[in-house]
Amino acid sequence: MKLLSWNVNGLRAVSAKPEWLWFQQSDADIIGLQETKASPEQLDDAVRAPEGWHSFFASSTVKKGYSGVAVFCRQKPLAAHYELPEADYQGEGRMIHLEFPQFHYFNGYFPNGGEEILSDDNKHIGQFKRVPYKMGFFDAFLRHAQALRQHKPVVVCGDFNIAHTAIDLARPKQNVKNTGFLPLEREWMDNFTATGYIDTFRHIHGALPEKYSWWSYKAAARPKNIGWRIDYFFVSNELQAHIKNAWIEDHVFGSDHCPVGLELDF
Repeated sequence: MKLLSWNVNGLRAVSAKPEWLWFQQSDADIIGLQETKASPEQLDDAVRAPEGWHSFFASSTVKKGYSGVAVFCRQKPLAAHYELPEADYQGEGRMIHLEFPQFHYFNGYFPNGGEEILSDDNKHIGQFKRVPYKMGFFDAFLRHAQALRQHKPVVVCGDFNIAHTAIDLARPKQNVKNTGFLPLEREWMDNFTATGYIDTFRHIHGALPEKYSWWSYKAAARPKNIGWRIDYFFVSNELQAHIKNAWIEDHVFGSDHCPVGLELDF
């Protein structure tokens, strides 16, 4: 079973580009997209309901053109659920949960930390507006995943907006006070893996350096490979023996992120 995940940074925009051939030519079984920034009715039929696929969309109800996730799968899932169960973390269209015979599948666009808060005299104080919401969202997700895991293994993909360790970004020392690499964010990832979730890319490739999935549009970051690895496939430990391959498709353009992939063998 081949799974792909891509933060497209606007599905209407990327689907109008030549790079959308990536989807049309894909042999994947499940494709999760993040930051779609669109509701289904805003999409062309060929994008919303491509032939041979079952499609699912979660869109923001709090702000149009914001956030949003989508999943396309060849096999019809047993069930489909949208958003997290906790009301505090609903409305932004950040999560789709599909149940398949072998596992629970999550596609998530996890929140970023927002803008930095400045002091009254305009000095940096190392706090970010949305970090409390972000960490609450992560905790709510983990509670939900752990409850479902009692009955079936878990696969989760998407844009986590956290680089877990220093090897996962090009300039760790310069970013220790920036959201996405804050100590409490990385501590959450430590806890997540300690709870029994495997970073499938590291499982396959170990400490392979300079492999990223997001590059800022500023300062020619992508040609220079000044990037961050913030897009992941995690699986719960019960699926470890089924991990066949994991990879980053950094040759694919069209967004400031590139796709990541996972192959499971059942």
